Amino acid sequence: MKRLAEARVGSTVELPPPPVSGQMTVEQAIAQRRSWRDFDPEPLTMQQVSQLLWAAQGITHDGQLRAAPSAGACYPLETYLVCRYGVFRFLPREHAVLKTAEGDPRPQLARAALGQRFVSDAPATIAFAALYERTVSRYGERGFRYVYMDAGAAAENVHLQAEALDLGSVSVGAFDDDAVAAALGLPSGEKAIYLIPVGRRAEGRR
Repeated sequence: MKRLAEARVGSTVELPPPPVSGQMTVEQAIAQRRSWRDFDPEPLTMQQVSQLLWAAQGITHDGQLRAAPSAGACYPLETYLVCRYGVFRFLPREHAVLKTAEGDPRPQLARAALGQRFVSDAPATIAFAALYERTVSRYGERGFRYVYMDAGAAAENVHLQAEALDLGSVSVGAFDDDAVAAALGLPSGEKAIYLIPVGRRAEGRR
């Protein structure tokens, strides 16, 4: 994580290549996955960050198709890594992250999530924001439903990947949309729709 710590706003950090095979089967990950809310503060490794972001929205085929399905391949989701070193936007085609904000945003993000302490305790949060117009421009009002379907598929990938990495994760939907947007510094037009705190499990609450 040293490279993330040293990155400046506007700079890009390449991520290590994500392996496409592991020691845990999909069936095992599904069977073992649980929501986890107590996290060890130790930062994730760059390899773990790489794998989680790849599972969320990484490129898997032909330079375009991604790890999670998307209606009409519109890909309305923008994926962010939130950690003590700032906010980073995932760049799927480059398999890299772009630093968009300095400082530790986790306490502000936890306040935006209605004071849920584990949001600030987790060493990282994978955050999804939506640009609805990418899908709605093609499918009309029905496109809003498709965006949420996209987010659900991407989020489950993150949860199963976290389990395969022996990490805990939890879905968070209870938050003030505008406050999360402010904590993440989202550009105009992007709407926060999903937070997934993730980290090594500490003994405590599931």
